[in-house]
Amino acid sequence: VQLVESGGGSVQPGGSLRLSCAASGYTYSGHCMGWFRQAPGKEREGVAVIGPSGTTLYADSVKGRFTISEGVAENTLYLQMNSLKPEDSAVYYCANLYFRSLETRHVRIWGQGTQVTVS
Repeated sequence: VQLVESGGGSVQPGGSLRLSCAASGYTYSGHCMGWFRQAPGKEREGVAVIGPSGTTLYADSVKGRFTISEGVAENTLYLQMNSLKPEDSAVYYCANLYFRSLETRHVRIWGQGTQVTVS
């Protein structure tokens, strides 16, 4: 089972980025998937989660700016990030979860992470 993120990079405040996560090694459909992030010196935190039926959950800090979505046929998870702020800078991790939750203790599988820098 493998989750591989891509799409990170550097962007100016107010800019946009789209992260992708390619899942392989298991049947993607029917699982909860999410994005988490960790800034230097801070704990890893949940950003956005999507359930099998498409229901979503967002951290308050990103509501209205970030959108999580998935392409089932492609086994791919996306995170569209708009109106980026310096405080969004972090390593972003794709995750497979036991259920729809923003808590790291509910993560079953982690990706390796991709860096996002807003400055």
